[in-house]
Amino acid sequence: MEKLTERTIEERLDKLEGWEFVDGAIEAKFQFKDFRDAFAVMTKIAFECEVQKHHPDWTNVYNQLHIRLNTHDAGGVTEKDFKLAHSIWEIIHGD
Repeated sequence: MEKLTERTIEERLDKLEGWEFVDGAIEAKFQFKDFRDAFAVMTKIAFECEVQKHHPDWTNVYNQLHIRLNTHDAGGVTEKDFKLAHSIWEIIHGD
């Protein structure tokens, strides 16, 4: 998969609410009601990651979830990252 240009990334992010380009990756932070809600969403995301065979760098502290996506093999952000970011957005906001 080919690494996207910074311009392309910025244009694509205009259509992806809550995500930003930071240090070679796209990332977003989400806040939930409590730890249980955060962990439930992380579980749903984990199953989708397995389907797509693409996995985020993420951290969770209580009700906060920080997700960072890039494609290590390509050395930057690729279409795979945007596909997963859209799926994550749907999981979080689509319920």
